[in-house]
Amino acid sequence: MISINNLSVEFSAKSLFDNINYVINKKDKIALVGKNGAGKSTMLKIIAGLQHPTSGSVAVPQGVTIGYLPQHMTISDSLTVIEEVRKAFSSIDEMHARFDRLNEQLSSRTDYDSPEYQKLIDNITTLTEHIAMAESENCEAEMEKTLIGLGFKRSDFNRPTAEFSGGWRMRIELAKLLLTRPDVLLLDEPTNHLDIESIQWLENFLITKANAVVLVSHDRAFIDNVTNRTIEISLGKIYDYSVNYSKYVVLRQERLEQQRRAYMNQQKQIQDTEEFIERFRYKATKSVQVQSRIKQLAKIERIEVDEVDTSHLNLRFPPAPRSGDYPVIADNVGKAYGDHQVFDHATFTIKRGEKVAFVGKNGEGKSTLVKCIMNEIPYTGSLKIGHNVKIGYFAQNQAQLLDGEITVFDTIDRVAVGDIRTKIRDILGAFMFGGEASDKKVKVLSGGEKTRLAMIRLLLEPVNLLILDEPTNHLDMGTKDILKQAIKEFNGTVIVVSHDREFLDGLVEKVYEFGDGKVKECLGGIYEFLEKKKLSSLNELEKSQPATRQESAKTPAASDKKERTPEAPADEKAVRKLSYAEQRERDKMLKRAERKVKDAEEEIARIEQEIADVEARISAGEVEPEIFDTHAALNKKLDNAMSLWELATIELEEFKKS
Repeated sequence: MISINNLSVEFSAKSLFDNINYVINKKDKIALVGKNGAGKSTMLKIIAGLQHPTSGSVAVPQGVTIGYLPQHMTISDSLTVIEEVRKAFSSIDEMHARFDRLNEQLSSRTDYDSPEYQKLIDNITTLTEHIAMAESENCEAEMEKTLIGLGFKRSDFNRPTAEFSGGWRMRIELAKLLLTRPDVLLLDEPTNHLDIESIQWLENFLITKANAVVLVSHDRAFIDNVTNRTIEISLGKIYDYSVNYSKYVVLRQERLEQQRRAYMNQQKQIQDTEEFIERFRYKATKSVQVQSRIKQLAKIERIEVDEVDTSHLNLRFPPAPRSGDYPVIADNVGKAYGDHQVFDHATFTIKRGEKVAFVGKNGEGKSTLVKCIMNEIPYTGSLKIGHNVKIGYFAQNQAQLLDGEITVFDTIDRVAVGDIRTKIRDILGAFMFGGEASDKKVKVLSGGEKTRLAMIRLLLEPVNLLILDEPTNHLDMGTKDILKQAIKEFNGTVIVVSHDREFLDGLVEKVYEFGDGKVKECLGGIYEFLEKKKLSSLNELEKSQPATRQESAKTPAASDKKERTPEAPADEKAVRKLSYAEQRERDKMLKRAERKVKDAEEEIARIEQEIADVEARISAGEVEPEIFDTHAALNKKLDNAMSLWELATIELEEFKKS
């Protein structure tokens, strides 16, 4: 579908890509991997047409659409969430405008037999089909499903986008992009601003509904689940594997081992041949054999071992000074912004040496509680920091806070004090900023390189309580593994705020879940927590279903009997807490929700009957072309009706719970 031909890119006489060739096929799910600074984001920009290569080309067939989500973007603040997302369907308005223009041309022409007139009719017919296909989808239902899947509530739909943080606004852009359903989807770190539940929803969407996908992500679990092809960028070359990331790692190691063995065998053969030539070069009796060996040596196609990027991060946190037994003790801690209670009654104790994770949806208070621990914002309740606790804090936006106009060396030099100043070059070298890299301006660094630079600040003085808020954003796989190992070996206490399942796995022994205004403790690792949560939800569902069935099966006599029991007055008293007007309004809304479900069910039954009628006609031998188009259109209508029924049912259930 999209062909990348002899692509080369150079920056300041340094080659980033060198004569790269590959093809993106329909339904390919590609993971683009490589170290920070290897050129992954640059590759996506070139495919999207936002950047031009030094040489080579990207061939995109006519009619193929490309959707691109960058790491960072600016979003307008003038619209509500739903208005902004509705822009995804602006193409329908454009098609209608084009249809009107073509119709005007058609009405003014009289050359009915000309090829141009026939071409105009063909264009109108094709455009009519495209409009019908686009409008057959229930846009409103698709928008709702996508926004809810990405973590928005219905109450958020009519809020201005200006009220949302950068991470949530990125979700709005992602929603718009997914709804346009492009032929090729280019995603640069889409999971950086998503919680675990939204990541799982996005996984399912990309697997089941997306066309071709080219994905840059450092969430190993995410790309393993989504992709079926891996393209590695290393030292200006690419290595293409038709497998997911985990299998690619194994195959890559096998390929390198085979290359090394073949290279060693060939070198031994060359050495033996050269020794023979040298030994018998001047003996007349061996001249024929010598000439034969010289020709043989010249014909050997030399095996080259792929150059491997051996540069790596050397990360080790300084030994932690001893602190008290309990670095953090929280007792009924709460935080509210106006009427909005973020969380309340948070009570927990973190012991010395423990490594814990804060997890939960965005906006539930993880970073807020971290700020409370740092004493950056006021809170209610009691929050005690233990004896001799020295906190090292890595904020979520730490990399963005760096001054882009100064060099890498100056960034560290300005914050370093004491004897450590003599070791700045060594530290920078350990973080892959050796040589000329230390003189680069911060603004030209990639997202991962900025994160590494911000991480150096944590090493400038010893700490015993490490608080890391989304430390893996923009870090490549290798660097993440090194950071994870460094945290494991750190002998102090660690609090990690992260949505990266793979990173948290094997690192933390306790999980604190943030949700519904509460902070719940869960012993065990991240996958144990997810499994427990799933089982808990299922148990609750199983408990609620029998009760519902029992209530619906009750006879009027049984209901009357219940009303006559001594408990009835208490129930009546509870109901009377609502005013008459409130109760009436609630009943109205409940009836409206039930009506929506009933209407949706009736519509589904009607469409299914129409489909059955059409299928009966086909079985009877009616095979005119339009009957199959009718059948396809009815199936599409049925899918949309099912989506509406699903949304109406969810809405009704949510209302009954409230």
